Amino acid sequence: MSIIKVKTGGITADAITDALIADDVVGTEHLTANEVDTTALGADAVTGAQLADDAVNSEHYTDGSVDTAHIADAQITTAKLSTAVFTGATDIGADLADADLFLVDDGAGGTIRKTAASRLKTYAGSPAGTLSFQSYRSGDLSVSATTQTELVFNAEIFDGSSKYNTSNGRYTPGVAGTYFVTCNVSFAPGSNWGVGANGYLKIRKNGNGSNGEFGQISFQGSGDADDVGFSTSACIELGSSDYISMWWYHTAIAGNMLSVQSWFSGFRLD
Repeated sequence: MSIIKVKTGGITADAITDALIADDVVGTEHLTANEVDTTALGADAVTGAQLADDAVNSEHYTDGSVDTAHIADAQITTAKLSTAVFTGATDIGADLADADLFLVDDGAGGTIRKTAASRLKTYAGSPAGTLSFQSYRSGDLSVSATTQTELVFNAEIFDGSSKYNTSNGRYTPGVAGTYFVTCNVSFAPGSNWGVGANGYLKIRKNGNGSNGEFGQISFQGSGDADDVGFSTSACIELGSSDYISMWWYHTAIAGNMLSVQSWFSGFRLD
């Protein structure tokens, strides 16, 4: 069988179609450089497998095309944040308010949560007036002789955080710190204030009369019937669940009074 040689000059334009070309016979060496353009590529034909590693740079991204769905968890670190995130922000222009928000790492466990500024008060301290109180007697109080009596100052002038209990005379601030506590009572013994009779005013922590007693002051009777003022104060360290209260003891005849000129107050130092 004779072989007929056909020269390219004998082939009309567009005469060789896909049907006349064997599968997988056209190699890249037969392609003219830069000849394959986007119109010759099928939709979604270029996959990740066809891309060289580190070949796609940011100039190939469409503006706004990178969204949170395309950022893996925990990939944005502090090293990626510009200092201008903070220094370039607009100043709040006002005092911090309770509703202002902060971001915190919850328990240093890597979980970011929000917290309102109002929560900072219980951790870092308290604003002026919120951990302070002043209470007083709204009427005379009868105190028995030779009896340790926890005094109940049953009314308030102020109590910034509602921590003083007028029903039992105890102040439980709920925040650990050092507190300055002071008290004044007016003791009216009448004719019962005999020579050698004693009165004691003291501050107790958690009602403890051994190592929890502070600022005790005493006075010994001289036989007259004058009212006697007792005043004492102390700086006391309190835990979050501790409380303080005032205690009284006297050896005069029973039925003596602490008058309405008696008060109990305190505030947090640090």
